[in-house]
Amino acid sequence: VQLQASGGGLVRAGGSLTISCAASGRTFNFYNRGWFRQPPGKEREFVAAISKSGGTAYADSVKGRFAVSRDNAKNTVYLQMNSLKPEDTAVYFCAAASRGILSTLRNSHAYDIWGQGTLVTVSS
Repeated sequence: VQLQASGGGLVRAGGSLTISCAASGRTFNFYNRGWFRQPPGKEREFVAAISKSGGTAYADSVKGRFAVSRDNAKNTVYLQMNSLKPEDTAVYFCAAASRGILSTLRNSHAYDIWGQGTLVTVSS
């Protein structure tokens, strides 16, 4: 069972980037999925979540700029990031939760499985 995040890179402020998280080893169609990030020198924080039924939740700092989606056929979740800011620079982690509702998915403790991170750097 593995989550593999990819797509990170260097982008200029105001630009866009889409990162993805592919799951392998089992089907994750019945899992809630989430994205977290850890800026340099800071704690890991919630970014976005998508429930197994397709409901979404976002951190206030990214609402209106980021969009989370899932493709169950590909066992993959995406995070489309628009109007990027230097403060969005972080290692982005994906995770999967077998239980929970949207309100609980903001908490990292709700997640059973974590992928490795992908670095997103936004230059000013």
